[in-house]
Amino acid sequence: MSGQDAPQGGGRPGAGGRGSRGGRPPGARTGAGRTGGGDRPRDDAADARRDAAGRQRGAARAQGRAGRTSAAPGQRARTGDVARTAAFDTLRAVEGSDAYANLVLPPMLRERGVSGRDAGFATELAYGTLRMRGRYDAVLAIASSRPLDQVDPPVLDVLRLGAHQLLGMRVPAHAAVAETVGLARDRVGAGAAQFVNAVLRRVSERTLDAWLDAIGTAADPHGTDAVARLAVVGSHPAWVVRALREALVGSGRDVDEVGALLDADNAPPRVTLVARPGLVDRDDLAAQAGPDAEPGTLTPTAVVLPGGDPAALPAVRDGAAGVQDEGSQLVTLALAAAPLDGPDARWLDLCAGPGGKAALLAALAADRGARLVATEVQPHRTRLVRQSLRAVPAHAVEDVRTADGREVGDLEPASYDRVLLDAPCTGLGALRRRPESRWRRTPEDLAQLTRLQRELLASALAAVRPGGVVAYVTCSPHQAETRLVVTDAVRAAARAGTQVEILDAGAVVAGIAPGWAATAPAGERREVQLWPHVHGTDAMHLSLLRRL
Repeated sequence: MSGQDAPQGGGRPGAGGRGSRGGRPPGARTGAGRTGGGDRPRDDAADARRDAAGRQRGAARAQGRAGRTSAAPGQRARTGDVARTAAFDTLRAVEGSDAYANLVLPPMLRERGVSGRDAGFATELAYGTLRMRGRYDAVLAIASSRPLDQVDPPVLDVLRLGAHQLLGMRVPAHAAVAETVGLARDRVGAGAAQFVNAVLRRVSERTLDAWLDAIGTAADPHGTDAVARLAVVGSHPAWVVRALREALVGSGRDVDEVGALLDADNAPPRVTLVARPGLVDRDDLAAQAGPDAEPGTLTPTAVVLPGGDPAALPAVRDGAAGVQDEGSQLVTLALAAAPLDGPDARWLDLCAGPGGKAALLAALAADRGARLVATEVQPHRTRLVRQSLRAVPAHAVEDVRTADGREVGDLEPASYDRVLLDAPCTGLGALRRRPESRWRRTPEDLAQLTRLQRELLASALAAVRPGGVVAYVTCSPHQAETRLVVTDAVRAAARAGTQVEILDAGAVVAGIAPGWAATAPAGERREVQLWPHVHGTDAMHLSLLRRL
């Protein structure tokens, strides 16, 4: 399930992921023998164990005692200010409790009374450090007198925070070093603080460009391994860089776009709202959002915010609007616009949590006199779906169920006119939203996920009636999760006696987004692949399938 249907909370292509299982950069391993003082998108099993703060129950507790953005907050005389402390505690929760930063940090800031510039500083410091971890670990490996695998994880997190202030934020070098040393003294001890001071002073001696040259050369000394250089400079695991290069080529784009794609992954996404049809007009939503709000470029429902708290808007509080990436809106609108044969009265969202697409579908269904059934396998996510649907007219929502989507096709064969399958995936298209996810996913995840995707798509094709349409959607561009899953599912259906037609999704999208043709790749392709560096959206995939 994609990560863009929730509140949305940074440079150039890194040594970070090269040869590292799960994306942990070399030299950043955990284990014994350290000195100096005292790390997935949707995983259903893990989601079931998470608490409200995003921490995975039963996981090990966090260790530790008790391009340029964001200006520094006012400097404080005491050691370790509240913004840096919150960022540090977030990194420890991510590392030690398998938590998601976007679920941990906002409530932490509220509980500690951190707001305004300090809250913005803490957010950029935490998220930016997590995104650029691979790059900074490569820098620290050169600047440190010790191998990084001999540095305690809490101390390493302090160093990463300092590196981001020095190389990724508009914080004066003296303030970045002094305040981070104060944080170290407060959180990991005086001895570790001396080590942090020495390392960060060495980091501050070079510019960002000089460090990028240094770590790129260290990763690719002979100039023969472009992926290794891109991985370390762009702060992505090497296997992810390879997968993104293959996905670009597979979707008809130039492989040389990968650098721009990595840059887009490393930039904080803007907040995008959806004006749910029949519940709030887009112009009214934009007026609520203020004079700096802009209409989306791909859909008639999107409003883009420059910043601020979307939860403060009346339409968002009431459920008439919500936070939803414009790519997520586009694929949902495309399902509703896809041509079908026969009645158009009963729709299904097969994997509906947390409910952003379901709410948009239900609003569209209400306008047409159709009804939506939403299913979700995790009970707590089912509750989120119900909450998302609270503003939709009751007659448009037939049911919200906790159910295994793989079983729906057998239990309700040929029962639906339109089916949305937003499949659980690696989330490689939404790396800018969950900054820690690139370091958690591994190539080994693909086997389990693609098997689940095939089973879910088979169920969706069984649940839709002949003449009806299924939208297969992922927030990953990985070829194994997109085109290959669709091809295999169509072939499997044919072997079982069901014929499936792959519709021209690009033509459907062009009817929604008039400027689509200018961004579409050359050649005959019936699926749609969005890209953050081209469309400003998550890298959503859409295939439209009609059962014959």
